[in-house]
Amino acid sequence: YGMEDAEVALFILNSAAETAKDAVDKVRAEGHKVGIVSPNVIRPFPAEEIRKALERVKAVLIADRADSYGAHGGNMALEVKAALKDDPQSRTLCLARVYGLGGKDFYTEDAEELLHQALQAAQTGQVEISFDYYGANPGDPDLKLEPLHPPISREDSTLGLTKVEVDETTGRPKVRVGTPRQLTAMPKRIAPGHGACPGCGIFPTLNQFLKGIEGPVVLLFQTGCGMVVTTAYPYSSHRVTYVHNLFQNGAATLSGLVEMYRERRRRGELPTEEELTFIMISGDGGMDIGMGPVIGTALRGHPMIILEYDNQGYMNTGNQLSYATPLGHVTSTSHVGPAEVGKSFQHKDTAQIMAATHIPYVFTSVEGMGTDVVRKGAKAQWYVRNGGFVYGKVLSVCPLSWRYEERLGTEVVQAAVDCCFFPIYEVERGITTINYDPEERGKRIPAAEWSKMMGKTRHLTRPEHANVLAAFEAEVERRWRRLKAMHEHPLL
Repeated sequence: YGMEDAEVALFILNSAAETAKDAVDKVRAEGHKVGIVSPNVIRPFPAEEIRKALERVKAVLIADRADSYGAHGGNMALEVKAALKDDPQSRTLCLARVYGLGGKDFYTEDAEELLHQALQAAQTGQVEISFDYYGANPGDPDLKLEPLHPPISREDSTLGLTKVEVDETTGRPKVRVGTPRQLTAMPKRIAPGHGACPGCGIFPTLNQFLKGIEGPVVLLFQTGCGMVVTTAYPYSSHRVTYVHNLFQNGAATLSGLVEMYRERRRRGELPTEEELTFIMISGDGGMDIGMGPVIGTALRGHPMIILEYDNQGYMNTGNQLSYATPLGHVTSTSHVGPAEVGKSFQHKDTAQIMAATHIPYVFTSVEGMGTDVVRKGAKAQWYVRNGGFVYGKVLSVCPLSWRYEERLGTEVVQAAVDCCFFPIYEVERGITTINYDPEERGKRIPAAEWSKMMGKTRHLTRPEHANVLAAFEAEVERRWRRLKAMHEHPLL
């Protein structure tokens, strides 16, 4: 952009290049010949095209949004410099800047400043600072941060609100939990004041689940909405030991911590009277990318809990579809138009995949189903304390991406359960038990009724998309009938 007569250029990628176009217009209005180079494809790297674009340029500032530590420039800076080096006639001065660290926004004024830095190099014929961070400010070494919430102690969280006894007939645990009023005495492991969207279902559900967990816990969050909105530097919403790792590493990381903890207790290096409960929290996107390590952790049988909050998409990065997104649902990567009608294939049944690994306990639940999720939290902890691995899945609403009013979240969740899209059940040592049967309660509704409640699925109720809705309803019915058969026949 503006490179026909440019003597100074800004090399920058993606949306930042669009922002920088306004800056080019402003700086050109000041009488300076400036322009932008922004390749659409970087592999194979367009070295020859870049050399031609910059052959008359006196100075180019290469802006990277990501750093390459220790390399004195981001990856694009290194690539462009290498391309120009191969032209023996090139005399273009190169400046490297890393911008946008920490998610900092990039504005037209920022692009103007970068262009003026390049202009100064062109005018003086020398580069005073070849590499620097733009927009990053040094911290104050004298600043002392004080915690807003005290950490939760063992005494704070060991209240005896849940009781677990073993049924001598079945050998399975029976759980008794306190009343909802009594359960309010359990402090929230995740403090309020985080950055979740209004109506987000993640934290009400997690805090309900954690009310069933007695004693100290270690929480590992895989990357996702739940992690990002609770850990905005320099603060944290976590009042217990917290670990973060990427999608592909979470289960492996936590299983390693579990085995380290058990071994150090065996050696007498850690107290044996205090037992930690290790829990990994993941979105459904994390159960796509990290599915392999999760299954490996399950097969090895590490005593820990994995809890998946399923909001049916990669919400942290812009509502891209996940394999848990149902058929026909709209996301930023599954649209409604001539070529497609929302997501083109059925959703992954993660709970059944994990049940197929024959772990001791698998469960599903939702927020607001009485004390169901609390009871299952207590039961999950019992299985872990008796050496087993546990997987749980909760449906977590996302009003922003599901497109409904925040106040309707409870109704949307209940409709998902009552249409049998998200059945509430548990699998204990291979025995399936349905905990809530909408047919027996006379509350079964068609999946179309649930679809009407959300903007992302309302198109399915139009006559021209009846075949997609019928296919979705048929799959919901098939899976429900299969689950009912498993409930009725223990050998299944």
